[in-house]
Amino acid sequence: MKYWTLEDIDWERFDASKVDSDLLKVVKAASLVEYNGGDYATYLCNVFHDDADFKQAVIAWAEEEVQHGRALGRWAELADPDFDFEARFRRFTDGYRLPLDATASVRGTRAGELVARCIVETGTSSYYTALAEAAEEPVLNQLCKNIAGDEFRHYKLFYTHMNRYLERDRIGRLRRLMVVLGRINESEDDELAYAYYAANAGPDEPYERRRYTRAHARRVYRVYRKQHLERMVSMSFKAAGIRRREPVAQALAGLSYRIVSARVARLERADA
Repeated sequence: MKYWTLEDIDWERFDASKVDSDLLKVVKAASLVEYNGGDYATYLCNVFHDDADFKQAVIAWAEEEVQHGRALGRWAELADPDFDFEARFRRFTDGYRLPLDATASVRGTRAGELVARCIVETGTSSYYTALAEAAEEPVLNQLCKNIAGDEFRHYKLFYTHMNRYLERDRIGRLRRLMVVLGRINESEDDELAYAYYAANAGPDEPYERRRYTRAHARRVYRVYRKQHLERMVSMSFKAAGIRRREPVAQALAGLSYRIVSARVARLERADA
């Protein structure tokens, strides 16, 4: 069941004068990643091949992810009439593929896979919340609020199933924490960099991972505020079984904001 559709968006309120060029670039990239939700569903259904209830939930989840991509792509085409969403998506999937032949989780256990999925939803719910607050263009603001709400529900979906599998796989807090940290580290892997390249680079430009990782990160990190990062840390540690008020969680919340702020400053100096 979708909680909203493209028909619920006030497209007629689109205001080209309020489009931020940097936000437009990251929205283009996000549209490609979200629209690829079907491949993620294939991977998860392979890993959980004998869990009919979870597979049904994953299929519904993927439909919402694909809708996110379609909605963001439509907005990007309004903001940039030269942007061809479907063509750019083909460019993305021609160069980036998920391990669709996998039959076991790359995390080692099904519980670990669900911890990792919680971290992905933690990142996206925080990101779209931050993007909504940064966006002055009214349609993008509405879209990001809707998507952020979906992503928070998705976190709860994977968290519920994670707890079910923790009883079977019996992975402790340390192993869960290692999965959390590992998945956070993967946030700068080829997927986002290649999506940014596929969405924004000219037809003859070669892909340079470092260049496009930095270009994407600089534009994304600047929309985050302390409260977004504190929420992200809290949700991540919840997936690891660490309570928000434990000293380590509170310390890392403050540290994460300082790290991101320093990273933004470094990237801006490098570009200058």
